[in-house]
Amino acid sequence: MSDRERIRRWRLALGGDNDDEGVSGCLSADDVRMDQALSVLYGKGGKSGKPGAGLGRSAPRVARWLGDVRNFFPTPVVQVIQKDAFERLGLKRMLLEPEFLDAMEADVNLVADLISLNAAIPERTRETARQVVDKVVQELLERLEQKTAEAVRGALNRSKRTRRPRFADVDWARTIGANLRHYQHEYKTVIPETLIGFARKSRTLVDLEEVIMCVDQSGSMASSVVYSSIFAAVMASLPGVDTKLVCFDTAILDLTEKLEDPVEVLFGTQLGGGTDINQALAYCEGLIRQPSQTHLILITDLCEGGDAKQLLARAASLIDSGVSLITLLALSDEGHAWSDEEMARAFASLGSPVFACTPDQFPDLMAAALQRQDIGAWAAERDIALVRGS
Repeated sequence: MSDRERIRRWRLALGGDNDDEGVSGCLSADDVRMDQALSVLYGKGGKSGKPGAGLGRSAPRVARWLGDVRNFFPTPVVQVIQKDAFERLGLKRMLLEPEFLDAMEADVNLVADLISLNAAIPERTRETARQVVDKVVQELLERLEQKTAEAVRGALNRSKRTRRPRFADVDWARTIGANLRHYQHEYKTVIPETLIGFARKSRTLVDLEEVIMCVDQSGSMASSVVYSSIFAAVMASLPGVDTKLVCFDTAILDLTEKLEDPVEVLFGTQLGGGTDINQALAYCEGLIRQPSQTHLILITDLCEGGDAKQLLARAASLIDSGVSLITLLALSDEGHAWSDEEMARAFASLGSPVFACTPDQFPDLMAAALQRQDIGAWAAERDIALVRGS
């Protein structure tokens, strides 16, 4: 690497004035634009100090700045810069401007910000906001829908075995294993005298597996609400599983009827507010028809604002009745979360697996739950940190 290139890289990394000795002439026109874009946010004191020039209140100016950021940096970096801009420059108010939304790099965090501002979005911006949310929803569905559907269908099919399966339902691994004694050396193959496969589950209401996703919509759980809505919508479209989505803060919001449209679900949530987990579990308890076939996925940081003692008693009652209660401290890309440690240990002591989960892990988690696997063992095999009981 030449001295000129080394100086250029250090200058872009550390910032400074172009008139500094040895720096003049090392930056190209694009380098200067990149440097100016970063200086707006990180100038004068770096991350510990105040921002540099700032962007003022002009949505077009902010949009042009975001355009430069998107032009010079890859998407993951753009998302970090956007997040820093919200915190350091107070840009959340700009989300109410359609020009600004058009320039944003759409991601889960942006969707969460839009949903939290839903009531304040003016009519002229609402359609642009819906388009942004729809774009992210479609990207998430493309990434997660097939894996979720395959995992859930496979789990449902494997819940009952038969020795007279249809051809499409043959479990070839088990069939071959059971027929190895019939191996034909001449033909180098196994003659399967006994077929083992998966029986088709009936679709009567009693036979359905029930999944209730009970999601904390307080501000700290924003990205979890987004992912939960996507997964609930996917599972609701599958035969053999009856899926319900309940969001809560200090009030209960049953969004089950909107699951055909994930975007509508998200705009139906009300991010922010307090937390009453006990009240939410009480509502979900009233939705349960067959406890032994019900999987209640409670997604919350367990910071109870209601009756903590009654919450634990209700959770214990649900588990004793046969309900599979799984507590996720977060359903987010980070796969970890802050939580009320004392309450988390108390839930774990009741027999509810307690851990944080990433969206990529969730389909396999649901498959394991539907097959009645030991969720603690499932998590341990994947190096997922489980909360231990007190």
